[in-house]
Amino acid sequence: MQEIVDFLVSARVMKLAGDPRVLFAAGALFLVSIIMRWKIVSLSLFGVGAILAIARFSGLSEGKASVDPNMLVFSIGTLLVGVVLIYFLFIKGD
Repeated sequence: MQEIVDFLVSARVMKLAGDPRVLFAAGALFLVSIIMRWKIVSLSLFGVGAILAIARFSGLSEGKASVDPNMLVFSIGTLLVGVVLIYFLFIKGD
């Protein structure tokens, strides 16, 4: 158990998000949430995954992003993810 805690404390978010074990666990949890119709869990996984993908695409993970087009891509992408989450959580009824 101590090794797991040490790994989580020392790991960076983008490095942890690229770990195959974490990706497999997130994918399995996403499939279970779709099958069991757990709306909050599936939308949470979608939101976190989308934000991490936008951060990786915009170069924010390398620390290169400042006030430039990369930050604009990150901002617009995050806004779009938020709009999708708001639509599925509050507007679209079951």
